[in-house]
Amino acid sequence: MLKMDKIELNGLIENLLSLDETEWIEFKGNNFNPEEIGEYLSALANSACLHKKEHGFLVFGVTNQKKIIGTNFEPQKTKKGNELLESWLSHLLNPRIDFEIIKFDYKSHPIVIFKVESAKHRPTKFNGTEYIRIGSYKKKLSDYPEKERKIWEITSGYSFEKGIALSSIDEDKILELLDYPSYFRLNNTKLPSDKEGILKKFEEEKMIIKRSINKYDITNLGAILFANNLDNFDKLSRKEVRIIFYKGKDKTKTIKEYPLKRGYANGFQELFQYIKQ
Repeated sequence: MLKMDKIELNGLIENLLSLDETEWIEFKGNNFNPEEIGEYLSALANSACLHKKEHGFLVFGVTNQKKIIGTNFEPQKTKKGNELLESWLSHLLNPRIDFEIIKFDYKSHPIVIFKVESAKHRPTKFNGTEYIRIGSYKKKLSDYPEKERKIWEITSGYSFEKGIALSSIDEDKILELLDYPSYFRLNNTKLPSDKEGILKKFEEEKMIIKRSINKYDITNLGAILFANNLDNFDKLSRKEVRIIFYKGKDKTKTIKEYPLKRGYANGFQELFQYIKQ
């Protein structure tokens, strides 16, 4: 997974602070509680879906008045019972959704951000209950049937291929992450002579989406087909193809296995050759 550098992290918090009150961002000072964090992740995922945002954000170290005070919260070290917080939250969120815990210093103040993806296939539950943000308040989604109905409408039309694998990537990084020579070779077309030509074709094929002058999002379609290494795409690393050889017919003993780290299209020939050998 690509890590954000200090400039990108500062830009993220400054962008969140610059927005008017929204239902997909929640600021917390220094008060944290595992159950409440889980409820907020559900609420922010559902609210992000409702507002057609890719992610919701739970920010610790900033008050509701957007005053930066810092936090002593260390989520990677926090436990719920005998289980680490991150693992405990993952088990109770249903369906399983990706969330990232980001810890950094902003103007000498420790900041913790939970970045949670929006609900995709259906409203997100925590511990069996769906939540939603109503203004600045966290509520049970079941108390707002019109919003629940709208989320179901949005999620029922979700397409995996159109989802975002990585966001805000510059042009050179795209050419590093995606195997563009294989794309043109497999399509039996001439490789463009410049970077602009390559990116334009990837845009036409919906493998990348232009967000600003020199920033793009890589879609799941682009990554799953032409990634140089799927481990660079945290959401997709579990979707790699594996060839497994078992002893006997009951699949209880593995002799060996071969994981394909490349995308499905650019790695197909490699996979085929391995099976033949």
